[in-house]
Amino acid sequence: MRYIKSLIIFLFSAGTIVSAQAQHFYKQTPAATHWVDSVYKSLSKAEKIAQLMVVRLSAKTPDGVVFYDDKVADDIRKYNIGSICLFQGSPVQQANFINQFQEMAKTPILFCIDGETGVGMRYDSVAKFPDQLTIGATNDKTLVYAIGKAVGKQCKRAGIQVDYAPVVDINNNPNNPVINFRSFGEDKYKVAKYGVQIMQGMQSEGVMACAKHFPGHGDVAVDSHLDLPVINKSIAQLDSLELYPFKAVFNAGIGSVMIAHLSIPAIDSTAHLPTSLSPNNVNGLLHKQLNFHGISFTDALEMQGVAKYFPQGAAAVQSLKAGNDMLCLPGNVDTCINAIEAALDNNELDWGNIEASVKKVLLAKYNVGLHAVQPVNTYNLTNDLNADVASIRKKVAINAATLLRLNNSTLLPLAANKKVAYVGIGINTANSFTSAIKDKYKADTYFFSYKDNDEKATSILNALGNNYDAVIIGLHQLGKYPGNNFGLSASAVDLMNKIQQNNNTITFVFGNPYAVKNMCNAPNLVVCYEDDAIFQRAAFDVLDGSNKPQGTLPVTVGDVFKYGSGIVK
Repeated sequence: MRYIKSLIIFLFSAGTIVSAQAQHFYKQTPAATHWVDSVYKSLSKAEKIAQLMVVRLSAKTPDGVVFYDDKVADDIRKYNIGSICLFQGSPVQQANFINQFQEMAKTPILFCIDGETGVGMRYDSVAKFPDQLTIGATNDKTLVYAIGKAVGKQCKRAGIQVDYAPVVDINNNPNNPVINFRSFGEDKYKVAKYGVQIMQGMQSEGVMACAKHFPGHGDVAVDSHLDLPVINKSIAQLDSLELYPFKAVFNAGIGSVMIAHLSIPAIDSTAHLPTSLSPNNVNGLLHKQLNFHGISFTDALEMQGVAKYFPQGAAAVQSLKAGNDMLCLPGNVDTCINAIEAALDNNELDWGNIEASVKKVLLAKYNVGLHAVQPVNTYNLTNDLNADVASIRKKVAINAATLLRLNNSTLLPLAANKKVAYVGIGINTANSFTSAIKDKYKADTYFFSYKDNDEKATSILNALGNNYDAVIIGLHQLGKYPGNNFGLSASAVDLMNKIQQNNNTITFVFGNPYAVKNMCNAPNLVVCYEDDAIFQRAAFDVLDGSNKPQGTLPVTVGDVFKYGSGIVK
């Protein structure tokens, strides 16, 4: 038990934040207790186990074909499944499924969504809220709370009770292949503060938030969808960094947490045992040491970080043995329930723990209003879900725009009487940014896609020559993740560098700020984070002086631009 002793010493020496539970979701009123007890008594053994399962529902196949998932309906009829996680589909399609399945179910179903950017992350016809890394570039916590509240309002309107957000992983590895832009950044204080604001905003609408991915997925080099990442850090290091935001959201009353698939030998040295399946991590660290007793969801058990080492039934059993409450996407429900029943029969699992988890889930269902299920009203649903997105995206775009370097103050703001060229890298036709520049500056425009060759680059360089007072460069269509250098071709990087060397340039980066590593020598540089018409308009407003850049870097980029960099005018 050397792990537990070390953990106690480090956690308490660091000043542990003891969890204050989200009382709303677990409030024990006489009416709630009566409902929970009566529902629990009405369930068979298999149905009680099934209350701890979260199964997948997509209303569309990946190629867009609408379909009815008979397997989900069969699981509801046969086992009275406890929870469904919503994926691809239109708002009305998914609302119709929610209504049909709630009517079919013996016990109300807890509907969840993996919606870090709102329901638009999964539903078609709904715009997304900004990525968390973009939000991390802003410096207005009231705006962050408003984002959380808007996401909660959106989920509530869609008939969803739990959103698997916010991500409170600290992204301190620039090459992280799975978290990266999904994090608020590398600073533990900002990640904690913004995680609390998002959570409180969501939960003010009665939607349960879920902090992820415990105990911290930000410093990995392997995607847990593909294999089991290893984090070689001491308990002291984890406590001072990775755990800090989790303790903050626990203390602030978050309703649930999602457990990551990681190998962390300092917590559990068992070979190939993910933290999601580790009693040391879930029962030991989460429940006993951090005193968190809200719902603990596993991350999806179909991910290779688990599935590569544990077959479906064994993964389900080990997840419950570890101390989890709900098993997310566990695979075949028959297989899992049979395995869990066998583990109960041979005393590998304790029924008392199952009962406690089932009653916790039922209590949460009662307190989110599922004791009196109301069907989702599909009238004007898509418009309602989109109602707040554009205005919030605009506010974030304005607040996030980050001026990293300004060696020539005549370029920002840029006077209308200048002779201007615009080079759009990564695109081959005009977008909103291009059009605004053409309209105001009568600019000549050039395009260079990531498939274009050096011959095309030479022709652009020759056309530019020394003919312009200012050359505006826009980097568009960047990849979200660092793989393949964010999609930047070597020819595009070379062209950009040569334009910057030979001309009076200001460069706008419409994408992941880590991509700035390719332009650390740019003499004048603005990071805009995302690449739609709203963010492009905000960039133009910085260019012509309508708005002043207000953002700061949420991460460190190379050796040049440190966390917090940004010229705020």
